[in-house]
Amino acid sequence: MKITYFINSLILVVMCSLATGCVSTKKMYYMQGIDDMPAQELTSDYQLHIQPDDQLAISINSRDRELIAPFNSYMIIGTGGGQSNTGSSTAASSATQSGMAYFQVNQEGNIHFPILGDLKVQGMTNTEVAAMLEQKLCDGNYVKDPSVKVKIMSFKVTVLGEVKNPGVQNLTNERLTILEALGKAGDLLPSGQRENILVMREVNGKRESYRVDLTQAEAVVNSPAYYLQQNDVVYVTPNSAIKVKGSATGTYLGLYGSILGVLASIASLIVVVTK
Repeated sequence: MKITYFINSLILVVMCSLATGCVSTKKMYYMQGIDDMPAQELTSDYQLHIQPDDQLAISINSRDRELIAPFNSYMIIGTGGGQSNTGSSTAASSATQSGMAYFQVNQEGNIHFPILGDLKVQGMTNTEVAAMLEQKLCDGNYVKDPSVKVKIMSFKVTVLGEVKNPGVQNLTNERLTILEALGKAGDLLPSGQRENILVMREVNGKRESYRVDLTQAEAVVNSPAYYLQQNDVVYVTPNSAIKVKGSATGTYLGLYGSILGVLASIASLIVVVTK
């Protein structure tokens, strides 16, 4: 009788401990329901919108190289002050050979472009800035057949919280989804809340925040934070099992506590049975 009572009690303790110490596997699965979603057209032409403090690389090409030389010799990252630096530094020499000029967007959203002066670029895409420059070069009879390319050089995001490799991600391309950013960070730890990813973003001088539920496919792909923007911060919040908030050190504290509870209960039952 004592043996039967011991076995039944042990099973009950183990079941209760597992129920309270483990996270439902359903909460660990990403993109649930994606098979039931209708096919959606992908945004193949997604582009970032230029913001203050962005660094832009601009190149102008033409059959007449002499005409474009003044525009491609603006070596320093130009702020709105309009002062250029065409010194003989190594960086400047390299930029001259590649036909690339570098500019920084000031707090008013402008760049100071040689000859053309201050140009408002905030809120525009690379394609729109390139088209504007081509038009101005043609209208002013500076270059007859300009071909302009613009690239944002300062695209970075920060991933923090319950991920394997938190930190700043500096990117060479200009298109990044939240799933790709988390993948670059080594994916979420078991302690991270899949259904409560926080994305913080600055829009027109104001801070906005979004919550993304990775377990629901529709919530992910339709979120304004699906495509990340420059300087976004992605924070993975810890689940309730973490006793030290924001620290991955305590990932398994809840589970470890349950296991210790089971062992203590087993020890107590053994003492009762053997009496």
